[in-house]
Parts: sequence; structure tokens; C-alpha cells
Amino acid sequence: MTTSVPRLAPSPAPLLFQGLTGALAGAAAASAAYSLLTRRPAVPGGGGGRPAPRPAPDDSRPVPPGRWQRTNFRGRTVTLHQGTALACGVCAATALVPGPDPRVRAASALAAAGAAAFGVYDDLAGSARARGLRGHLGALARGRVTTGMVKVAGIGATGIAAAGLLRRSPPDTLLDGALIAASANLLNLFDLRPGRAAKVALLAAAPALASPAAPLLGPVVGASAVLLPDELAERCMLGDAGANALGAALGAAAAARAPRPLRAALLGGVVALTLASERVSFSRVIDRVPVLRRLDRWGRRE
Repeated sequence: MTTSVPRLAPSPAPLLFQGLTGALAGAAAASAAYSLLTRRPAVPGGGGGRPAPRPAPDDSRPVPPGRWQRTNFRGRTVTLHQGTALACGVCAATALVPGPDPRVRAASALAAAGAAAFGVYDDLAGSARARGLRGHLGALARGRVTTGMVKVAGIGATGIAAAGLLRRSPPDTLLDGALIAASANLLNLFDLRPGRAAKVALLAAAPALASPAAPLLGPVVGASAVLLPDELAERCMLGDAGANALGAALGAAAAARAPRPLRAALLGGVVALTLASERVSFSRVIDRVPVLRRLDRWGRRE
């Protein structure tokens, strides 16, 4: 007669080491990508590191934002390169961090990269005429396909593809793909003030750095934290690329490591918050709750 030996839960120490290693790798990769993307072009014929000339001092007209620039809620011009750099940092660190098997690495990287790619498309080609899920569906009902709707469909497809890499049953694949896509969309709804979406990602990921999802969440923590000071100083913004990538990475970590009941509960909560955002302003709720208001404004210029 044989008796089964119960599986012991993994020790938190190695998981914490993997999570912190992923955070360091994510911070280094995101910082390097951000430095490269925001490097000023050299003066033609000059040294390689010399900055571009400033506009003539007598020209007081405002300079319109460039292709990779936007005007934030306060009217300041900021760069969108933070989002691309953050996605690069998360994907690079996910490929390097010790622990996950190749399929899990590929699923997490695909989820973040796909969300970032469709986010970049919406950042650069989109308009503000249709907002929210209701706005995009309304435009579709009138026969107009918005860039936001293309993004939703694209992130949904890459979410399903990423979930398929985990090689689970079809119902689980649909559940995981929906969780990845819905998480990507939800985090983007918080990207209305400097640092807000990154803080939400940090609050969601940091407490789980000693859990089985640590190797996948460490890159999110590191990449978000290292670029947060520049975002709080209103020199850059996540845009759809960065916010969608962060949400997709969080969703992929949950899809890969959480048991099915927890994944289903997380999906239900994410969908509920998304639907609530169509009727309730997250910014108003945050401003009305003192603790949330202080956390939201921490580090920002007021």
C-alpha cells in the first residue's frame, strides 16, 4: 500500500530572490530604453553628444507637440516614450529572470508586447472623438471602426494567443485570455494623472513578490518604479502603450500562477470595475477618499 506525499509549498525566499532579480532587470532595461528613446539628436556636423539647438528666443509661439509628444491634463507637453521604454523593460526582464519555464516566459512577454504594440498604434493614430467602451461600440454601430476598437480586438487576440502558450484546456485558455485583455484595458483607465497607473501596478504587484508569480511581477515592479519619478515630474507619460502593457503583464502573471477560482474572481472584479468606469469617474472617487487622494497625489507637482 502506498501513500501520497503532499506537495510542499515553495519557500518564499527563492521566490523573493527571483522577484527582486526581475525587478532589478526590469529597472535596468527600462531605464536604458528610456535613455535611448529620449536622447536628443546631435547637431548636424557636430559631436555625437551635443544637444539640438533651442528655438529662436524671439519666437514666443507655442511649439505643437510632435508625433511622440502629448499635452497632459495640466497643458504641459510630455513624451510618450515612457510607455515604450517600460514595455521593453518588462519584456526584456521577463526573458532574463530566473524561474519561469519557456512557455510561461513567452506567454508573459507576448501579452505585454502585444498590448504595447496596439497601444502605440492607438497613441499615434487615435483621436479623442470616441472614449470608453461605450464610445467605441457606438462608433462601430454607426459603421466607423475606431483605433480604440482595433486596439481592443488586437489586445484580445494577443491575450488569447498568450494564454494558449500555457497549454491548458479551451475554457481555461478563454478565461486566461480574457483576464489578460481585461487587465490591460482596466489599467489604462487609471492613466489620467501622472503616476496613477504606475502606482496601481506597483500596489498590485509588489505585495506578491514572494508568491509563485514573483518572477513575472518583478519586471513590472522594477520598470514601473524606475520611470515613475520622471512621470511624476511631468516629463513623460505612459500613454496607452505603457498602461496597456502593465495591465497585460499583471494579467499574464495571474493567468500563469493563480488557481482557476482566483483567476475567475479576478476577471469578475476587473470586468466590474471596467463597467463601473462607464458611469463613475475614477478621478472623482479618488478625490473624495482622503487616503486615495493622498496616495494619488504623492510625488506630484500640485
